Amino acid sequence: MTHKPLLATVLGQRQERPPIWIMRQAGRYLPEYRAIRTKAKNFLELCYTPDLATEVTLQPLRRFDLDAAILFSDILVIPDALGQSVRFEAGEGPVLDPVSVESIAGLGKERDALDHLAPVLETVRRLRAGLAPEKTLIGFCGSPWTVATYMIGGRGSPDQAAARLFALRHPEAFAALMDLLVQTSVDYLVAQFEAGADVVQLFESWALNLDDVAFAERVIEPNRRIVEGVRARVPNAPVIGFPRGAAGNLARYADQTGVNALGLDYATPLDFAAQHLPSSLPVQGNLDPLRLVAGGAQLDARVDQVIAAFADRPHIFNLGHGIVPETPIEHVERLVNRVKNG
Repeated sequence: MTHKPLLATVLGQRQERPPIWIMRQAGRYLPEYRAIRTKAKNFLELCYTPDLATEVTLQPLRRFDLDAAILFSDILVIPDALGQSVRFEAGEGPVLDPVSVESIAGLGKERDALDHLAPVLETVRRLRAGLAPEKTLIGFCGSPWTVATYMIGGRGSPDQAAARLFALRHPEAFAALMDLLVQTSVDYLVAQFEAGADVVQLFESWALNLDDVAFAERVIEPNRRIVEGVRARVPNAPVIGFPRGAAGNLARYADQTGVNALGLDYATPLDFAAQHLPSSLPVQGNLDPLRLVAGGAQLDARVDQVIAAFADRPHIFNLGHGIVPETPIEHVERLVNRVKNG
């Protein structure tokens, strides 16, 4: 079997130099992405058109010596598949018709979610067939709490107040929504593995703004159930968990969810892993995306600091959040070369 450095790292094998991929590596900073984007009438159509989604996924690997492709899709395809109205509006991002206590029971009743997501799974199959054998194929989904914040609030927000209040005021309805999201996520990730994904990532993008009790109930437990549910059907399935903003809850998340590797956001101090995480636990991250925008000597210095900080453990180099559209391509080239060649 061909050696896949990034997959091997997720599974606990330290590499001589860390493998690298970049969150949102297929995106608006690439002119070829912008050209493809014009061929779809909206963002969801792009996600659901295998020809286009496959091309977009592979674009960054043609430019850069990255070690993985990540499926081009979105965390909100799950609420869309469950029948909630989801649309992406220019300048606003995703907009959903918020769920209510009464409407939650009807989600997923009108259509089969996996049938609706069949085009995404076809994209995974095409990627598996077209990807170089040494490259890792990453699938993903949004974690239930993060997805629920959009489903309840109708859009992203700085404090997720609508979802936080909903969970406190309507615990039974909220629990029903989380149960549905856990099961749908398990089914979706298992289908991605069956279509050819090597590893999957759980994006818990809104893990901040929760007290420790809420974090345990809304982040750790649903993610643990997903990992357990996927592995019941795909034994030893490799999973990366990325709880952005988890801060002091990171070690507890890693220990209790059972993920193979832990993504660290860029606000996580570099000495955190050595102080609080088992030395055998692979970590991923955690360059500030704006350092990549600025470039220059400070970029080289910070890349070296990140690599040095995690040199004694399995480490996947990545940003601590997604790449931003204004990122110069030559800075990405510089980053990849620095990681690969020093």
